[in-house]
Amino acid sequence: MPETTTDPGGIDAGAGGASASATLTREIAGEEENVGSDASEPTVSSRAEGSEPDHVDTEGADLPDDPFIAPVAMEDDLDELFPGDRGTLDAEVRRVLVHVLQRRFLSAEGNRAEWKLLLEHQQIIESRMHDLYLRLVVDLGRGLAYKQQVRSDEFEVPILLKDAPYNRTETLVLVHLRTVFQRESAAGESAPRIDIEDVEQTVLSYLTDADGSPARQQKAIRAALERLDREGVIDEETTGRYRISALVEVVLSAEKLAELRAWLRRQQQEQQERENA
Repeated sequence: MPETTTDPGGIDAGAGGASASATLTREIAGEEENVGSDASEPTVSSRAEGSEPDHVDTEGADLPDDPFIAPVAMEDDLDELFPGDRGTLDAEVRRVLVHVLQRRFLSAEGNRAEWKLLLEHQQIIESRMHDLYLRLVVDLGRGLAYKQQVRSDEFEVPILLKDAPYNRTETLVLVHLRTVFQRESAAGESAPRIDIEDVEQTVLSYLTDADGSPARQQKAIRAALERLDREGVIDEETTGRYRISALVEVVLSAEKLAELRAWLRRQQQEQQERENA
């Protein structure tokens, strides 16, 4: 049976590994469906000489006897959006499909009109994505929709989505953001927020001299926040203050968060043992 990869941005770190990484999907895909049928030629019958109708200009043209055109089924009478267009989706539905393929995720909060269209046409959008070996995940509870690459051990699946791993610093920032989101949400906070100083103080405690000078480490933390802001995991509302999106739960599941916390504890213990030796 085909199976999907981990959720977009799912953390991938071994229990005893020296580093942790995460992957997300980015590649944009397009598709085209060929539809249509052969149309039969209209039949032409002869008229008696001199019986030409006075309401039709027939000069230089061969016209059929029957002035009426055979009706065309509504689903076959589609407007072309561009020359040669054989697509069957309305323009706004095509736009939602492209945005799902194009973006990391689609949010109900930030794109209410697109979210409504996605739910109304979810079946046909899923069908088009399945043709590309992609799975559409619609998380109604969090108001998020995103795509996953379908994989199978039974047959070869062409891989459309590419993985872009998070580096060590980005992973540490994610772990802290996920921890804060979990804690604040449990306390009833619907939109947890965090300051850059809090992130820096926590993440710097896990970094070592191998990660560079303090200035370099701080620069890496800020670069990680910028990336996560671009991806929608956080939203910088004012300078240095961020709102944490529910997407952080998709990027980093509770199970993977526990795994990474255990890995970080081991890292700290090993560092203390080296310092005390």
